[in-house]
Amino acid sequence: MTIVMYEGNKRLRVDEGGRREPQAGEVRIRVAYAGICGTDLHIYHGHMDARVELPHIMGHEMSGIVSAVGEGVTGCAPGDRVTVRPLDACGECPACLDGYAHVCHRLRFLGIETEGAFQSEWIVPAQTLHRLPDALSLKHAAMIEPLAVACHDVRLGEVQPGEYVVVLGGGPIGMLIALVARQAGARVLVSEINPFRLRMASELGLDVVNPQEQDAEALVLRETGGRGADAVFEVTSSAAGAELMTRLPRTRGRIVVVGIFNHKPQIDLHRFFWRELKLCGARVYEREDFEAAIRLAAEGALPLERLITHTYPLAQAELGFKQMESGGDAMKVMLACGGEQ
Repeated sequence: MTIVMYEGNKRLRVDEGGRREPQAGEVRIRVAYAGICGTDLHIYHGHMDARVELPHIMGHEMSGIVSAVGEGVTGCAPGDRVTVRPLDACGECPACLDGYAHVCHRLRFLGIETEGAFQSEWIVPAQTLHRLPDALSLKHAAMIEPLAVACHDVRLGEVQPGEYVVVLGGGPIGMLIALVARQAGARVLVSEINPFRLRMASELGLDVVNPQEQDAEALVLRETGGRGADAVFEVTSSAAGAELMTRLPRTRGRIVVVGIFNHKPQIDLHRFFWRELKLCGARVYEREDFEAAIRLAAEGALPLERLITHTYPLAQAELGFKQMESGGDAMKVMLACGGEQ
């Protein structure tokens, strides 16, 4: 069994580990594919050492096949094709009791507070599983978790057919938000500075703007007849994005903050007053968003294959992280963990 261990300070160790049997309420999955996401990169850079226990197994975007089930587990069996919604809520805090377990006050995120999917086999709580349709490839299914993020964001943004939507940031999450919003019937503009991402968005039929080369606000006003965007999604986690997001919406337009800001940005609250703007935070996803993501992927409604730009064997995970660091011509970097059938 191959395991990729993060040991701190950008050090990864590939090791061979022993297999353990799932306990009551647990399921063991033979991992097929696992995606490297921005959170994994933050862990790799040491920015989350206070949150993870070293050595640590990262990874939470995945697909695989159930290989064993623990006592008391029903609804799944060895051979089932699955993905994991990597949230372990306490069930007792105010958020959980109000029906918002995805933002549990004591939430444990699998792959951060627990060991993750960068290994040949992964043991998880059975209630985190989602069954996959047979028609959906396991490689594409490893995109379900980030796609569920996008479905959650677009749902909270209340995007309607015919609306004009701006997505600030064209990385994997931003691109998926743009594609899901377009699937919902919106016209979408992606604001991005990376040439590769701009070119990909354009090739996928999305409108694009590089805010370093063109006045994004003037473009939005021109495209909407001076009205402004119906909804803006901030996915850059940058001061520039926080400043731009308030200048783009129409009167009573909507702003959804998706990016994670490690430093408190300056926000133009006068603009909120002046145009009666609505601000919404969006964190991870709920069960319905995972199910929506699975439906979209299974229907082939989104160009997931185009978004997967690099795939490395699990034992070469460090090459995947180096590719992520380099930026450039990369979108979603995937690890093949050896469990595909």
